[in-house]
Amino acid sequence: MTADQDSTVMIYTTWPSAVEAEAAGRAIVADGLAACVNILPGMVAIFRWQGEIERAQETVMIFKTREDLSPAVAQAVRARHPYEVPSVVVIPIVDGDPDYLDWIANETDG
Repeated sequence: MTADQDSTVMIYTTWPSAVEAEAAGRAIVADGLAACVNILPGMVAIFRWQGEIERAQETVMIFKTREDLSPAVAQAVRARHPYEVPSVVVIPIVDGDPDYLDWIANETDG
């Protein structure tokens, strides 16, 4: 299978802890919805929530997947996420190493 670069995306999410992120990421990759997930603990988030400025330690998680799977990944994140409004942002990949993009496509081909 050859990857169409327009069909490869990254999905950015944040989690309250690396433990929760890893459990969700492992399940989503195991389900074949993403080829890979990167988990980056130790982020500080400052945000407005319900009229107040909040500060929280969070963990960034980035999925690599196909664009057509992004709704399923978003749904899987929401189903496992403790936040009322989790961050789920789909970012298109404009260009990349063809072998890497092919790997993502092949690993998520079901």
